[in-house]
Amino acid sequence: MSETWLPHVVAAAVVERDGKFLLVEEHTAEGLRLNQPAGHWERNETLLDAVRREALEETAHHVEPLALLGCYSTHYPRRDITYLRFAYVCSVTGFDAGRALDHGIVRAVWLTPEELSSHPTPHRSSLVVRCIEDYLAGRRFPLDFVSHA
Repeated sequence: MSETWLPHVVAAAVVERDGKFLLVEEHTAEGLRLNQPAGHWERNETLLDAVRREALEETAHHVEPLALLGCYSTHYPRRDITYLRFAYVCSVTGFDAGRALDHGIVRAVWLTPEELSSHPTPHRSSLVVRCIEDYLAGRRFPLDFVSHA
């Protein structure tokens, strides 16, 4: 009998404003890490719903997806987990200053690519920089590239 393998599907928001990107400092099993606002896709929601929800929960920013940046996979051998990440280019449409952030999120922070690369907090994965590089290179796919039937 073979073991069932399922990747963890996540939605990530890539948000740029005035040359800075919205990131979160979060506690992980590996310690404090920097990441785009991102989290697991939940039952009965679209990926667009997921990226809106995760950005709000982790940063208190309301975002609206504009384009699909890409679909990325990464494997964490230490925990034997594979993540399938749908990254969306998003714009900020609002901010709830009094909103409490998700458990484990230390803070939301706006960083330039240079500040991100020199920041003392390690990145959650190589996809953090990869997504920013793809964004800066102009990579975009229409939102209907992923359809929900």
